[in-house]
Amino acid sequence: METRPVGATGLRVSQLGLGTMTWGRDTPAENARSLLEMFVEAGGTLIDTAAAYGAGDAERLIGHLVPELTRREDMVIATKAGFVIRDGERIVDTSRRALLRDLQGSLRRLRTDYVDIWQIHAWGSTPLEESLSAMDYAVSQGMARYVGISNFVGWQTAQAATWQRAFPGRAPISSAQVEYSLLARRAEVEVLPAVHAFGMGVFPWSPLGRGVLTGQYRQGTPRGSRAASDHFAWFVEPYLESRSRAVVEAVARAAEGLDLSPLQVALLWVRDAPGVTAPLLGARTAGQLAPALAVGGQRLPDEIASALDDVSGGPNALRG
Repeated sequence: METRPVGATGLRVSQLGLGTMTWGRDTPAENARSLLEMFVEAGGTLIDTAAAYGAGDAERLIGHLVPELTRREDMVIATKAGFVIRDGERIVDTSRRALLRDLQGSLRRLRTDYVDIWQIHAWGSTPLEESLSAMDYAVSQGMARYVGISNFVGWQTAQAATWQRAFPGRAPISSAQVEYSLLARRAEVEVLPAVHAFGMGVFPWSPLGRGVLTGQYRQGTPRGSRAASDHFAWFVEPYLESRSRAVVEAVARAAEGLDLSPLQVALLWVRDAPGVTAPLLGARTAGQLAPALAVGGQRLPDEIASALDDVSGGPNALRG
């Protein structure tokens, strides 16, 4: 698998990342092992996780599996802090105390002395300079090699990057995570231009439109899908309306003409979109991951990429 630089840094990652949001909950240990083994064999290096995923179980699985399947130094492990689900309620706490506590827990669960990329999981009510001071401390102490942000909108992204550049010695913001797919192109308005201006890498999450762009919902809601689960139905439902169905049908038609699957067409569109470093694959089974890894050196023809731009919201101003 090819690698790409993370923005203007010297860090390189595989052009696809392995997301672990469902590990320890919807993805049991045996499936997680198969996924990581397949990913490593394909040349994948970037594993994305968070302290909140599976209440820490995702990190525990990674900490257990990485030493068995590969060398720690060959992998780029990215985790996040500042977000937790407590008693069913989503709580964002980006105070210095909470962030560093989360990081210490992550290092313990991951069985490592450092993470390659440590990210603030979401914008919080804590003053930004306090949150960023925790990242400076983590880098200075060797607990994190690079730092990033996740789910920040455009002005928040620019504010964080500017603050870190304002004084020598602060750890620069190296990367940003944001939802980005043919069904979620809002990032093109402000986030992607901001990260480009500040030389940051971009890791799109849900590059397959929360699974909808695979085409699995064209004839209804399959049993065992995210939309059929009690805890993920709310996550998928926004992309099951009529506008999304039109985009899914366009992806399916393109897939037929290119002899690819809808999953592969949707993934290639994101992977090679301007500014993207590595989409994060949230596969739960080896059968879901295999076609994503099979795209290899393939690219969408320019006219197909442009046609998908048009049907999903209009021309991509960043393209070309």
